[in-house]
Amino acid sequence: MVLAEQVYRVTASFPKEEMYGLVSQIRRSAVSIPANIAEGHGRETSAVFIQFLRVAQGSLKELETHLILAARVGFLPATTENETLDRCDSLGRMIRSLIRALLTRSKGEK
Repeated sequence: MVLAEQVYRVTASFPKEEMYGLVSQIRRSAVSIPANIAEGHGRETSAVFIQFLRVAQGSLKELETHLILAARVGFLPATTENETLDRCDSLGRMIRSLIRALLTRSKGEK
């Protein structure tokens, strides 16, 4: 959620003509991350939760790509790009760790 909030703040200064283009894509991918984590958590099995976590990972990579593009075309200052990508990297590590923990736990339950 913190990353999604940050994304909303940094995209607020993008050109208005990008509201339905890059801004929309960036925000959509950022919101998809916590939404998939929450939806997966509410499911019945660890296997399904892991599937949703992997979808969240995909959305995270999509977000990173959009942020890099935004910086390359001059919409995002380098410092903001680096800060946001660092947060993406940190979140990616957390998601991977959670997947590993769930896989380990599910192997122990069999």
